[in-house]
Amino acid sequence: MEKDLKKISENYKKIIETIGENPHREGMLKTPMRASKAIQFLTEGYDKDPDKILQSALFQEDYNQMVLIKSIELYSLCEHHILPFFGKAHIAYIPNGQIVGLSKIPRIVNVFARRLQVQERLTEQISECLEKNLKPKGVAVVIEASHLCVQMRGIEKQNSVTTTSAFTGVFLQEEKTRAEFMNLIQSKLH
Repeated sequence: MEKDLKKISENYKKIIETIGENPHREGMLKTPMRASKAIQFLTEGYDKDPDKILQSALFQEDYNQMVLIKSIELYSLCEHHILPFFGKAHIAYIPNGQIVGLSKIPRIVNVFARRLQVQERLTEQISECLEKNLKPKGVAVVIEASHLCVQMRGIEKQNSVTTTSAFTGVFLQEEKTRAEFMNLIQSKLH
């Protein structure tokens, strides 16, 4: 771990020099190591197994209605520019004989978000992971996010929000179930 931080730090120092900044001035002395620690934290999802996380808390249960966790904060890095995108994930599943500990769903969101990503893939990875491990009657995932690669550079549209979705099983096949999910994620129940 320490070896990787040193190597990443050396690369950040080269980048700082290449853009014309002095890495030896007081305010910049520790920046390469700080940036190394930050990027290591922001990409820690590569070191975690989302399947193992879900499988650690599966419980047999006859509950067969929608389980929804909405407004799960997420922070990720766009793989095209290595700039942040951030927003909320809304995730539901309909059990098929087993449920998962509620904290495990936000944990897998973090695992996949803490990798270089595109929002479309992130949405699919969460859905596929739940589908594979829970074998539910259906999964629904909607992510709403703001992308700094859109807001800070390029087109510079500060108020844009990107929405992606993935539906399986009954959420895909039954309009009524999908509509219930969409209504619930838009409502304020608390």
